[in-house]
Amino acid sequence: MLNNCDMRMLQILVLLLLVTLEAKAQVQVHTDMRTANWNLIGLKYDKQVKPLVWQAVFPTALKAINHKVIELPGYIIPIKVGNTFTEFMLSIVPIASCPYCGTGDIPSMVEVKMLKPIKWTDAPVSIKGKFEINDSGDSRSTFFLLEAVQK
Repeated sequence: MLNNCDMRMLQILVLLLLVTLEAKAQVQVHTDMRTANWNLIGLKYDKQVKPLVWQAVFPTALKAINHKVIELPGYIIPIKVGNTFTEFMLSIVPIASCPYCGTGDIPSMVEVKMLKPIKWTDAPVSIKGKFEINDSGDSRSTFFLLEAVQK
């Protein structure tokens, strides 16, 4: 049987163990990739036009970069198995941070189509290409970076 002092000590040890485990479970902080272009991409929102029907809305400032060559820093999110890619998603958060996990909205991502293959890395990359908004309403990506090259 534990006395009050021993019980208190056991509670403190368990608490310290839980705090230590929680600290180890945290994902490493990543480099913030937000730029003026990412901020513009983040302006897109969805509006309900009928019950259960939503439509993307692209503010004027975002439309202003449509069909223009822009540069975006970010992290490669593969969409196929392999080590080199000509097509992938570019995200402001690394794959280790799971762009689909956590609270809040899914961060903005752009589908990239490279002119030449790029090797996968978990480090940030900078990509330059022709920005295209897909406003067709189909199920493809909303944003594309075409004829892209690594900077």
